[in-house]
Amino acid sequence: MTTSTILLILLALVIAAGLSFYQYFYKNTNVSKLTWLLAGLRFIAVFGILLLLINPILRSKTFETIKTPLPIIVDNSSSIVDLKANATALELHEKLSSNKALKDKFEVQSYRFDSEFETATDFDFKGKQTNIEEVAKNLKSIYRNAVFPAILISDGNQTIGNDYVYGFDANTKVYPLVLGDTITFLDIKIGQLNVNKYAFHKNKFPVEVFLNYAGTKSVTANFKIAQGNSILNTQTVAFSPDKKSAILNVLLPANQVGLQIFKASITSNESEKNIYNNSKNFAVEVIDQKTNIAIVSEINHPDIGALKRAVETNSQRKVTILKPNEIKSLTDYNVLILYQPSSNFKSVFESNLLAKVNTFIITGTSTDFTTLNQYQNSLAFRMSGQREDYIGSFKSQFNLFALDDIGFEQFPPLQNAFGTITANSNVQVLLSSKIRNIETNAPLLAFTENQGQRTAFLLGENIWKWRMQSHIDTKSYEKFDVFADKIIQYLSSNNSRKSLVVNHESFYNSGDAIEISAQYFNKNYELDEKARLTISVTNKNTKQNKKYDLLRSSNAFKVNLDGLAAGQYQFTVKELNSNTTYNGYFEILDFDIEKQFVNPDLKKLQQLATLTQGTVYMPNQVDALIQSLVENSNYIAIEKAIVRKTPLIDWVWMLILIAITLGSEWFIRKYNGML
Repeated sequence: MTTSTILLILLALVIAAGLSFYQYFYKNTNVSKLTWLLAGLRFIAVFGILLLLINPILRSKTFETIKTPLPIIVDNSSSIVDLKANATALELHEKLSSNKALKDKFEVQSYRFDSEFETATDFDFKGKQTNIEEVAKNLKSIYRNAVFPAILISDGNQTIGNDYVYGFDANTKVYPLVLGDTITFLDIKIGQLNVNKYAFHKNKFPVEVFLNYAGTKSVTANFKIAQGNSILNTQTVAFSPDKKSAILNVLLPANQVGLQIFKASITSNESEKNIYNNSKNFAVEVIDQKTNIAIVSEINHPDIGALKRAVETNSQRKVTILKPNEIKSLTDYNVLILYQPSSNFKSVFESNLLAKVNTFIITGTSTDFTTLNQYQNSLAFRMSGQREDYIGSFKSQFNLFALDDIGFEQFPPLQNAFGTITANSNVQVLLSSKIRNIETNAPLLAFTENQGQRTAFLLGENIWKWRMQSHIDTKSYEKFDVFADKIIQYLSSNNSRKSLVVNHESFYNSGDAIEISAQYFNKNYELDEKARLTISVTNKNTKQNKKYDLLRSSNAFKVNLDGLAAGQYQFTVKELNSNTTYNGYFEILDFDIEKQFVNPDLKKLQQLATLTQGTVYMPNQVDALIQSLVENSNYIAIEKAIVRKTPLIDWVWMLILIAITLGSEWFIRKYNGML
């Protein structure tokens, strides 16, 4: 307490005593025990009231030492084992984390990373991917605005993520400890192989191969692509100390329909430390037809280009842009996209009454809604000449096909004429519309099927803004393009609806996420949320069988099959209540990206250290690293004073005490006839 507070308390004692004396003792000749009792009660009440007004505070000061954080991050990926550096990594971590000088100066914390970043409890070096950029992101989040060093125990080989060199904060000096032998071994490898997932029967499909060489002498290698026992392409490639890479472009024939497995390999007469990276399997699904889509429009609009690019990301789709009078035969196309139809579209609508081509109708501010009302009865339009902006609201109960919410409500609004849109009972709504935050109870994106003909409606223009916003949010067009492809896939299929629909790829690479989703529909073609779905997966070679349950997600049932070994698999999805089954096939290609390295990426780690003003150290220099950190005057502990203020009195109990004393005084005076 301060001196002024103490003086105020003494003054309160004097005032309380003075008031009690004046009332009960001043000019009172008959002083008794009762007088002393009443004076005491008055003294306590007055003194309590004055204490509440003064509110004396007790202050206590303690000191806390805050050390600079020192994260020790260990690479937990399987490439550390392949480089025979796992024992070294454990030894380095133990030496650093248990060093007394470091622990006295720093707040030492251990972490590990592969594709994820987490606090270290142990290290098993079984990670299937390496993402050093994830380390940078997490350190920024954990130690926000702090200045600290970081020790990175890694080989520097990253398999996923953005370039980690530029990911670390400027306030963080990174000290890489390099794992693996830095001596350059002769190595020829297939660095990357690019090929489309799909090809068309009796066509040729391109394969792009990137070859890399590490060595100090000139060598000649033989490259070939084979399918089974048949060699489809062979080339000779020369490397030298000045020529360390080569790009090969090969055209392969698509002679057989179905999933085709190929193997690219490169060999030489030289001895290599790692031959696992000399070959790479890849697969192509050969299909016998292509979906032809016509975008019919009278006007030029950015939506048309955005739709064309989104749909054609799937190589099975071919988009042609036409005017209404340029269509010769509707039977040449599998899907019609009618963009803002006007009265000039009457010939197209009338021709399609016979052709029955599935249609995607997109409206906007240039649409003739009278013509639309004349040639379809799924939606009834009563529109004005005013324009309005509509926001999409995702309907999770939509069940025509599996689709996740890609952030529709955060997308820019679509523009359409203002009015009333009434849907019949056969229309399924994927997106309903809102004006600002007010629900209109009208569809924005809807689907219908009538006598085998399918129609989709998008009631608003400027969908190109959705594609751009999706790219801004995710750094990729993929989510929007998948959304567009799902719509086209639904429209391009004329098959009757099945009760059990299963979505899966025909092939996966080892290490990829293997997810299979399924939907089960009841007799009314409504998604049955009470369905019980299981999957039985059998390896065709080993006959090993595994069973899993499919778990319910927002609008589908899903199962994750990560961890399966490379090979060919047959599977059966079964709904237990109805015994409905779906049989399928997929193949996992043998490819382990963590086995592609023979050396640490010393150059990258040096760039990282230089950019963050740190230093690269080898394992035998760990003592020098410890000494450097201990002697670095930039990292000193901070002594922080903590002042705690505690009220001397509890005002609740003091009020109770004051009430009791005043009440007691009043009753005693009343009882003794002193009032």
